[in-house]
Amino acid sequence: MEQQLFEERKQTIYRLLGDELYVPMKLKELAALLDVPKEERTALKEVLDALVAEGRVEVTARGKYIKTEGKLFTGTFTAHPRGFGFVTAEGEENDIFIPETQVNGAFHMDTVQVALTGGMGHGKRREGRVTKILARGMTQVVCTYEAGRTAHRRGADEETRSESGTYGFAVPDNQKFARDIFIPTERSMGAVTGHKVVVELTDYGREGKNPEGKVVEILGHINDPGCDILSIVRGFDLPMEFAERVTAQAARVAKPVSDADRAGRMDLRDWLTITIDGEDAKDLDDAVTLTKEGDAYRLGVHIADVSNYVQENSALDAEALRRGNSVYLVDRVIPMLPHALSNGICSLNEGEDRLALSCLMTIDAKGNVTDHQIAETVIRVNRRMSYTGVAAILADREAAEQGEYRELVPMLSGMEELAAILRAKRMQGGSIDFDFPEAKIILDQEGRPVEIKQHDRNVATRMIEDFMLAANETVAEDFFWQDLPFLYRTHDNPDPEKIRTLAAFIHNFGLTIRIGQDELHPKELQKLLHSIEGTPEELLIGRLALRSMKQARYSPAADGHFGLAAAHYCHFTSPIRRYPDLQIHRIIKDTLRGRMNEERIGHYERRLPEVAKQTSETERLANEAERETERMKKAEYMESRIGQSYEGVISGVTEWGFFVELPNTVEGLVHVTALEGDYFTYHADRYELAGETTGVSYKLGQKVCVEVARADKQMRIIDFKLKR
Repeated sequence: MEQQLFEERKQTIYRLLGDELYVPMKLKELAALLDVPKEERTALKEVLDALVAEGRVEVTARGKYIKTEGKLFTGTFTAHPRGFGFVTAEGEENDIFIPETQVNGAFHMDTVQVALTGGMGHGKRREGRVTKILARGMTQVVCTYEAGRTAHRRGADEETRSESGTYGFAVPDNQKFARDIFIPTERSMGAVTGHKVVVELTDYGREGKNPEGKVVEILGHINDPGCDILSIVRGFDLPMEFAERVTAQAARVAKPVSDADRAGRMDLRDWLTITIDGEDAKDLDDAVTLTKEGDAYRLGVHIADVSNYVQENSALDAEALRRGNSVYLVDRVIPMLPHALSNGICSLNEGEDRLALSCLMTIDAKGNVTDHQIAETVIRVNRRMSYTGVAAILADREAAEQGEYRELVPMLSGMEELAAILRAKRMQGGSIDFDFPEAKIILDQEGRPVEIKQHDRNVATRMIEDFMLAANETVAEDFFWQDLPFLYRTHDNPDPEKIRTLAAFIHNFGLTIRIGQDELHPKELQKLLHSIEGTPEELLIGRLALRSMKQARYSPAADGHFGLAAAHYCHFTSPIRRYPDLQIHRIIKDTLRGRMNEERIGHYERRLPEVAKQTSETERLANEAERETERMKKAEYMESRIGQSYEGVISGVTEWGFFVELPNTVEGLVHVTALEGDYFTYHADRYELAGETTGVSYKLGQKVCVEVARADKQMRIIDFKLKR
């Protein structure tokens, strides 16, 4: 009876709000209109809340109730520094564009309710307005503190400044948090101008009034060594320290390999085994072996058996899942596991017995895996090799290196041979190799960048990549056909609209790609990239092609990997630094040990969707943090090079100017206002001097000479001006 009465009240209120004579009202006004006694207003509020939850009614920014014009969406608001934003709505493929005038107090990462307004903004995105803020996404913000009455920055209004005789403002590092935060002096923890601080928001402000907060931590001064990176770490809420119970548990399990540990495992300690990593790597989670009989190669990929030490649902496991992955920043590594494991018993160190999960593959002369075995093993690495050392042996044929590793040279030569076969087979199948230069930033002892150069991707790095790809694909295919719960690495087909945009763009260069029924085969992109090798537009078109791709993610469903042209793919080879690899190691071991019964199958079917979601999110967060530290250090590097000249390539063209990339991967903007001549017109791929026949234009892929005009470490921006 009570439920029926509640529904009748809902219908009454809904009809009232839909009446053409209704004027939007607040709760108190509605109560007065309906003659609802003060003691019954709570019941009225419950009725209105129910209508809002159903999406039939919305609350304006001023707290007034109105009937919704259509379906409401719930999602996460992503702010843009210029004031507008986008909402990623649940169950919707495309984002909803929110103009600055329709943001209605939402901040970056808030969970919001959105109504469509019928317009189209930013390409073909639907346009909407925020109707309600359901939950705040950012409760703490990393900022630079500015003390005193002179601290009048973005949005610092008279009302805010007059509320306290003494105060400061905290300027958020995250440019997407577009308003400075008012800090009363008594809530500043004694911070002074230039301190990097963590601010807890106490009030999100409103139109004409700044957000307010209190300082909860002082990270250091803006000029202190390492404080800049620490600020980014805290800004992304990356966990630095391990809880005592986690480190204690790691110390307890990190015992030397015993006879009991070796029992029941394949003993491969007499196989000639090596690791190949960067010189400064400390977490060595993969080792390789190779023998050859006739035309058949026997490749062993041996991966640290981290699951032997990190038990599911332990404190170690919970922390590893929370982190999701290790994060590799310019000056530090934030590990997924404590060092006792990541650099100790789980690291495949030279001359030490180590537990492993091995994928032993027999591969024919055409690169086909004709047989394989996945096994629990114990190994002992004979030599730790570096990428540069192996490249010196194989590519440079350096006598000193070949002499030092004499016993390994035949195996390394066989590995080079097999890697070339595997790569050729992948390319034949349509695998795409986006081989872009990555930055290596060298810091001095004070954390200042002293050199920026390209990472060396040589014969050794490619060889290990080829072997890991082979193992990952073999393991994924094995478990797919066993029809067992598993965690795959998937990469969806590109968005057809983005591919059509790419096709239209490359047409300017006389290039084409074939699109069939709104689908693109990866081989078409591979052909495109091959056709532009060595041309001025190679880097540009390659990056544009990459941006047209969707993000790879983790999934319990084997939906295929577009970029690798693989039907089944997983991450098996890095359990020290990636949780998905650790997760599938447990599944593999349960299967090998005959424990994959109905109960375990049900357990994994329930667990894997959440693991996939969590690790996909932490991976994206880590990538963003890594990019942000690189952008900051590149800007800092160029700050001391104002006025210096460089030759670069135009890497992007926008309405406000074009980007130029230097050989060391540093990229800066040439503003259109800085171009000589009044009438440069913007095209999709160039700026052109209008009305002239002189041929003056600036095109994508064109080499230009630039001078560093401005660099700002805090804003992460670099501006160039052209030199002639």
